[in-house]
Amino acid sequence: MDEIAQRTVIVTGGGSGIGRAIAEAFARRGNRVALFGRRADPVRTVAETLGANVLWRQADVSRRAEVADAVRFVTERFGSIDVLVNNAGFVRGITTSTPLDEAEELWDDVLGTNLKGSFLTALAVAPHLPRPGGRIINVSSIAAFTGGSRPGAMAYAAAKAGLVGLTYSLARELSPQGITVNAVAPGFVAHTEFTGAWSEERVRSIVAETPVGRPGAAADVAAAVLYLASAEASFVTGEVLHVNGGWLFGR
Repeated sequence: MDEIAQRTVIVTGGGSGIGRAIAEAFARRGNRVALFGRRADPVRTVAETLGANVLWRQADVSRRAEVADAVRFVTERFGSIDVLVNNAGFVRGITTSTPLDEAEELWDDVLGTNLKGSFLTALAVAPHLPRPGGRIINVSSIAAFTGGSRPGAMAYAAAKAGLVGLTYSLARELSPQGITVNAVAPGFVAHTEFTGAWSEERVRSIVAETPVGRPGAAADVAAAVLYLASAEASFVTGEVLHVNGGWLFGR
């Protein structure tokens, strides 16, 4: 995939877990990478670790002004944007027993980052993408198709399902201009901020249901993103690439 070198790639939520693995994969191949994150310290640390061709910007992607400022910063520093990876997201537990006022606040927070943030960043970046050759890759989740592995994921599942719909809509509009838009839907990925606190019993039960017989790694998701960003994927758009070891397929 040497042909993707020397492009400019934005990765939102690039300070840890899957986002960090994606940033590392692009940087190792000689790309210029810009990391966005709500917390400055993680994205700064990753950027400093990866070298001079990686910069960072503190930005809450649910806030339009911060997104616009961060995108402007990238274009001023790197001069172009070729690939956007909308990875920023997190989970807040909500069940039907959650008090309504608390549930609304958590819902707005989760959808603000996972869905609205991807929407805002895509619209801010789209005018800068090359035609042809631009890429938008949204990181959805297996939860978009299962509702989550247990109660409490309704906001996250709804946001990630909405991200699939956003992917389809953006693909419909941008593909005729030579910009592909796709999504990656990871299953269980071990050793992230999200899954790091999961019990061994819960992990074992998921692995037992996974045909490949192992948990996912952030590098597995990064590999899928690299493919969708590549020239080989220029005829792939409006697709959801499931990266879950066979835990769920046929969707």
